Amino acid sequence: MKTALITGITGQDGSYLAELLLDKGYKVYGLVRRTSTPIMVNIEHILDKIELVSGDLTDLSSLIRIMEQIQPDEVYNLAAQSFVGTSWEQPILTGNVTGLAVTNMLEAVRIVKPDARFYQASSSEMFGKVVETPQKETTPFYPRSPYGVAKVYGHWITINYRESFNMYACSGILFNHESPRRGVEFVTRKITDAVAKIKLGLANELRLGNLDAKRDWGFAGDYVKAMWLMLQQDTPDDYVISTGETHTVQEFVEIAFSHVGLKWEDYVVIDEKFVRPAEVDLLLGDCTKAKEKLGWQLDVSFEQLVKMMVDEDLKKYKRIAK
Repeated sequence: MKTALITGITGQDGSYLAELLLDKGYKVYGLVRRTSTPIMVNIEHILDKIELVSGDLTDLSSLIRIMEQIQPDEVYNLAAQSFVGTSWEQPILTGNVTGLAVTNMLEAVRIVKPDARFYQASSSEMFGKVVETPQKETTPFYPRSPYGVAKVYGHWITINYRESFNMYACSGILFNHESPRRGVEFVTRKITDAVAKIKLGLANELRLGNLDAKRDWGFAGDYVKAMWLMLQQDTPDDYVISTGETHTVQEFVEIAFSHVGLKWEDYVVIDEKFVRPAEVDLLLGDCTKAKEKLGWQLDVSFEQLVKMMVDEDLKKYKRIAK
């Protein structure tokens, strides 16, 4: 039985990855921060199958202790301050948790279990103001937010440890991936949550920023399969994970509202406070390498993803109404 440690296990990606690894027969540990009110909603259904350990990504000593305790075969570093908007409000925190903390994780692995395989969650936000379209593994980075800058640091320090210490360390440059488990502060879930409320008479408008921003959106459940595949290869490498399609925020809005029989124009209000200080206008990934070398493929289309998220939010509010 293989053992895996997942940081960020309570998040969207961590919960889907935990499910995948459990299905493959892994012993799964999840790193969680000690808080007075832990949020376990995404992993409630598997709490009896996993083991949670308390630690802090900014505290190397706690990570070393956890590595010594678990001795994992695979480490998936998914934890971060991952909301781009918040990274302007809390740039130092974002730099510490999303950037420098990656070094802490790598150091803990290097010191305690150097033969463990390490996955770093990199992001398409690193491309930012893109210098070529579509973006692939060799595309230069031009981040447009403190979050993107921190992710670039995490990405390059992972490569540095791989090359300096001959560690099996790799990064998945994941483009936007969503699901019903996405936090409501993210625009996709904000949209589907509002659509469900409006349909059920619980709200009457949806306030958004830039409807023209283009993203490459996929289903998180598909993307965690790529994470696992990266750590099963003979040699470590970095991969872009994407759909290869781009859609605007407005397209997402249109599908979501039409799915419940409403016209989006009747409910959407443009609010300048939701426009980013520096916008990333177009993200479109080229995942050819992942498809060819990992044998990875998508199962859920963009339209299926939007409808799935709307349906789950409708179910949630109908349950609450009862």
